Amino acid sequence: MTPHELIQLIASFTGSFCFGILFRMKGIRLFVSALGGFLSWGMFLLLGCFISSQSLCYFLVAAAITLYSEILARVLRTPATPIITTALIPLIPGSSLYYTMAYAFESDWTQFWNKAVQTMQLASSLAIGIIGVTAIVQLVMRIINRKTCKKSG
Repeated sequence: MTPHELIQLIASFTGSFCFGILFRMKGIRLFVSALGGFLSWGMFLLLGCFISSQSLCYFLVAAAITLYSEILARVLRTPATPIITTALIPLIPGSSLYYTMAYAFESDWTQFWNKAVQTMQLASSLAIGIIGVTAIVQLVMRIINRKTCKKSG
């Protein structure tokens, strides 16, 4: 691990921690969310060494962090949404969006469309990873609850 990557990991933890404060998270929930930010960026860096598609990396990290958040939300008896949102803050495609808008203001429409498509791919990858895992978790929880209700009834 290079010093540059270590700084990125510390920044991802700090950024997620501060965003969690904005969500009025406290205690262990705040720490778990910030740790999720650290893990999300760490997974992104690691997957980037093996996978050339940035969109695929975003999807895989979003899916893994959503599963992490869903499990910890059950353990901590708290909603998963604030944990997911806070933990995925490091992956928000801010620079891509910035360059998309910069090209629009410069009237460089070729670069604008290229960057806009890339930004939409990254944002869609995050959304699909979150939605997919959340749907699977909800389905599994319904099945578990049905079996529990049948045993107790």
